[in-house]
Parts: sequence; C-alpha cells; structure tokens
Amino acid sequence: MADQNTFNEVIGRLRINESKLTTLRERLLVTDSNMISEYKNIAKEIKNLNVDIRELKNNLETIKETMKDIIKGTENFASSQDVAVLEKYINMWNPLNFVTEKEVRKIVKEKNG
Repeated sequence: MADQNTFNEVIGRLRINESKLTTLRERLLVTDSNMISEYKNIAKEIKNLNVDIRELKNNLETIKETMKDIIKGTENFASSQDVAVLEKYINMWNPLNFVTEKEVRKIVKEKNG
C-alpha cells in the first residue's frame, strides 16, 4: 500500500508539473508573440527614422547650396569703400542742380528774347 500511495503521489506531482509546463509554454508563446510584434514596431520606427534622417540630410544639403549661392551673390555687392566713392562723386556733381532740356530751352529763349 505504501508503494501505491507513493505511486499516486508521484502521479499527482507529475500532473502538477505537466500543468505548470503547459502554463509556461502558453506564457512563452504569448511572450514570443509580443516580442515579434514589438520587433516589427521597432523595425518600422527605425525605418521611419532613417527616412526622416535622409530628408534632413537632403534639406541640409539644399540649405548649404543656397548659402553658397547667397555668398556668391554677395561678392557682387559694392563694398563700403565703393559706396563712399560713389557718394563723393554724387555730392560733387550735385544732381539736384542739374537742369532739364526744357529748362535750358526756356532760359535760351528768354535770353534771346
């Protein structure tokens, strides 16, 4: 009878272990499924980030090219020294004292009488 009790006890423990093993397998399947799902999400995020990085690099290159064009354009601007020379000549000529052709004809007409 002692052998029968021991046998029944072993069978009971075996069933408990089988139940625990089944539960662990189910948990493992759920964990695997979650990991696969999370991996796919992370892979998608990485792909999106790479696309964003490529776009940022392209935008940066465009900005660099635009800056180069602006710098090239500013090379054609007059320097402050050139502007000072022009100002000197304009002040020397004093264009406000110029007369129009019409005014000259009027003055000549008045003189000739």
